[in-house]
Amino acid sequence: MTVLPHLDELDTAILAALQSDARRTNREVAAMVGVAPTTALDRTRALRERGVIRGATLDVDLAAIGRGVQALIAVRIRPPSRRNIEAFRDWVSRLPDTLGVFVTTGTEDFIVHVAVPDNESLYAFVIDRLTERPEVADVRTSVVYEHLQNTAIAPLPRPGRAGR
Repeated sequence: MTVLPHLDELDTAILAALQSDARRTNREVAAMVGVAPTTALDRTRALRERGVIRGATLDVDLAAIGRGVQALIAVRIRPPSRRNIEAFRDWVSRLPDTLGVFVTTGTEDFIVHVAVPDNESLYAFVIDRLTERPEVADVRTSVVYEHLQNTAIAPLPRPGRAGR
């Protein structure tokens, strides 16, 4: 059972303010949530210390940096041993074209999200890199036409606190 950290209304408001723009100053966050800047700073620090806020990321236009083609590549590993799974996971996550790696259940062991310059580069990634690995039994590639991402998600209420 996962233990959820206690997040009150102020914590939730601070998270919402920072998720919509992580570059906001502490004064801006404080004004948005209606508290003194020192209170906002203390709460934000506490959220970081508790691991609720893990950092901030930069959203880059992939096409603008020469990586206009994205794909999701389903990969099946055989034999599916812990050693093979972890070795592949570690290897593929370090490749410069890899945006993300999902370790999954079901037919595939991984879904690898990549961004490459063009279709020829995607073909080379799949054929020359992935299928050359001896533990890769099968790959299925889906080109991404459009990637929409929700960057702000509200915390769930604590069990037993619904309706309050």
